[in-house]
Amino acid sequence: MRKRYFSGQMIFLLATIIALTGCDGKESEQTSDHTNSGPVFGGALTYATDREPLCLDPHTLGDIPQVLISQQFLDSLVSMDNEGHIRPWLAKSWDISPDGLVYVFHLRGDVYFTDGTRFDAAALKANLDHMVDPKTQSSTASNYLRQYQSTEIVDKYTAAVHLSRPYTAFLEVLAQGFLGIESPTAIKRTREENCAAPVGSGPFKVVRWDRQSQVVLERNQNYAWAPPTALHQGPAYLDRIIWKFIPDPVVRFASLQSGEVDVIDSLPPEAHGPARQNPDITLLLRDRPGNPTHGAFNTTREPFNDLRVREAFIRSANVDGALKSVFFGEFTRASGSLNPATPFYSADFEGTQNYDPTRANQLLDEAGWDKRNGDGYRIKGSQKLVVKIPLGTFLSNADRALWEQIQASTKQVGFAVDLEPMSTAEMIKCCYSGWDYDVRIGYWNTNTADVLRYLFSSSFLKVASIFRPNSTGFNQPEFDKIVSQALEAQDEVARRGLYYKAQAIIAQNYLQLSLYPQSTRLAIYKTARDVRIESSLSISYLYDAWIKK
Repeated sequence: MRKRYFSGQMIFLLATIIALTGCDGKESEQTSDHTNSGPVFGGALTYATDREPLCLDPHTLGDIPQVLISQQFLDSLVSMDNEGHIRPWLAKSWDISPDGLVYVFHLRGDVYFTDGTRFDAAALKANLDHMVDPKTQSSTASNYLRQYQSTEIVDKYTAAVHLSRPYTAFLEVLAQGFLGIESPTAIKRTREENCAAPVGSGPFKVVRWDRQSQVVLERNQNYAWAPPTALHQGPAYLDRIIWKFIPDPVVRFASLQSGEVDVIDSLPPEAHGPARQNPDITLLLRDRPGNPTHGAFNTTREPFNDLRVREAFIRSANVDGALKSVFFGEFTRASGSLNPATPFYSADFEGTQNYDPTRANQLLDEAGWDKRNGDGYRIKGSQKLVVKIPLGTFLSNADRALWEQIQASTKQVGFAVDLEPMSTAEMIKCCYSGWDYDVRIGYWNTNTADVLRYLFSSSFLKVASIFRPNSTGFNQPEFDKIVSQALEAQDEVARRGLYYKAQAIIAQNYLQLSLYPQSTRLAIYKTARDVRIESSLSISYLYDAWIKK
């Protein structure tokens, strides 16, 4: 079996944890077990998060709320351990052709989906075809599979996947829940039916989705094929999971404090202090790999088609001050195009977006925005320096406050920032598929540095789905060549060098205002044990969890 791996590159930065656990030792990197007593079967775990997905099938669309839930009921073809090594799961082993164009997967023969369908080579083919089918309307899985051509069924439990070009990140993305394997019988249903109740082979199954309230998952009694990264084998310990949606952070944290829920995600920054002081609560925090939360500049139109104006906006945004104010110092600044938890991340690009209003004023003068109107905003002739930033419904109150502080600091050098609240439908039209914005807020969680290609290469300027990854309009042949070479490079040192060059180009062109890494921030009540964070995307994994009440 030939494996691709990140030899020592999957470094999970836990700066917040390291800085703060010294006071009480309650924050854990891996599990939430409060005692040394053994796991017990039975009971329901209530998990509360902030955002409800639009669809439970992660093949469709492809946002983090979807994969948070689907990680509990879908298995992946391969798994990833904490060191970034690719390990078996539904595939026992695999072979890669010398030219990198054919991956032959040798599959387990004892796996069944919860609708009774057997997992085999035909099921794998159906899934990969489903992810790239335009009718699925995939925004994440389909982008990861741009190189996919076809799947050849060699025999019942052997599948040869053919790619159009070498893709060194292929196994890494296959380990993500976004590409989790679903029942080939179930995905033949309508898109709407599969969104409401997708079927997997995982330790839990979806039994009910009460919209705007909760998703109910029950244990798969026949489960016997957990990944080697799990703490145990066989069925899950929990009878069921009640996955609640509680958008209000105050209510969500209060529900945890009272014991009404066992685990909450997206712990609000202001609650970190009280949580650490509560002996009944444990924190489990980890930064996610990928591209940080950011504001991407639309370089296809004024004012950000001018490099000087892009840098001026960055230099006038007091991000560090805003993070300390809004997030109580709990979120670390990210200045580069990769989060520190991402393979081939380089710390050399931290500090490249430092606050420097003097430099910002100089750049705007040079760019011709050298006068101000009576309100203090920069003008060029009769044109005011306006920056349109749509605010999607996915933004938390804290994120909105963060951008309001950026609005205030950039005003000091003359930017007129217009923060425009928009519905999801409006965001799709203006920003996800269109170009009617100056800054598009976003992030991209993934376990590969190939995220740089998704976000900045010209090949992702036009896509068939409703979401366009390249939101900057950046189109540079040299950059395209570098990230393409990185996909084909077999040598890890060569890949590191290429991704370093890619990060440098992005930094030099000031394509996005980087803010902070996305992270999983769990607060766990004393009733819940062995709540874990999986390693591909650093998200919750409840297969090993159990309840003691």
